[in-house]
Amino acid sequence: MSIGPDSVAYKIVRDRSFDEPVLVVALEGWVDAGLGAVTALASLLSESATETIATFDGDLFLDQRARRPVAHISNGVTTELTWPRTEIRAGNDLGGSDVLYLIGPEPDFHWKLFVDAVVALSTRWGVRLLVGLGAFPAPAPHTRPVRLAATAPSASSELINRIGVIQGELEVPAGVVAALELGFEAAGIDAVSLWARVPHYVSAMAFPEASAALIDGLNKVSGLQFDSGVLRSAADSSLRQVDDLIEGNPEHQAMLRNLEQSVDASEGNALGVDAVPSGDELAAEFEKFLRGEDR
Repeated sequence: MSIGPDSVAYKIVRDRSFDEPVLVVALEGWVDAGLGAVTALASLLSESATETIATFDGDLFLDQRARRPVAHISNGVTTELTWPRTEIRAGNDLGGSDVLYLIGPEPDFHWKLFVDAVVALSTRWGVRLLVGLGAFPAPAPHTRPVRLAATAPSASSELINRIGVIQGELEVPAGVVAALELGFEAAGIDAVSLWARVPHYVSAMAFPEASAALIDGLNKVSGLQFDSGVLRSAADSSLRQVDDLIEGNPEHQAMLRNLEQSVDASEGNALGVDAVPSGDELAAEFEKFLRGEDR
């Protein structure tokens, strides 16, 4: 399959020039605890008017049964279908710098072709840096600032020093952003992904503190100017809500104290603990919290 202006993989809606834009990637369907990335993206998109400049072929990349189109029906008559689509939008930060956004569903198929297509478009428009946004549930207390962990290919490893990393060797299921990191490295373009660690016991509810941390991290690695103030205000309300849920429950208070002690003793470890609980342990604790046992 070809990758170029007439590629079957994508369609250029509007071709225009940019001044060394940053490409922000926040795709749906991968790990996003506390709605950290999607809420951060909504805030970023609200900073300026944006326009779609490229779309990707949904028939080629998406499972339409898993991501069904929406049928519009008027008095029993089906008038149209709205198809899910992945696209690139263009906008600006508060300082007027060019920013591109890769948004929509994460591809279900043909990841290598998708990466080649994104790299080709990024090269065409002079992208200087890719920044992926995500959030994962972690053994972290909500009473401490959200800390980020970064990943990057070797050629862009200097960028992770500005954020911090998870120490040690890890093997985890990958999202397409990991493939994009390596594809951009091969093309000679810097790439880094930022991951907010969301307290595991609130990972299924909106946690604006994580979104604010991602925006601040984006500013730090890219030099862009985005405001996280609105999200910080929303975070204050969210944190008070969690405080109210934990108050009066000795078991939850003990869990919180243990998490605080672990994080405070592990400054320099982006994850905040030496031994990470298993996924089953985190899930069990989270389910217990949601059920409100012993509340």
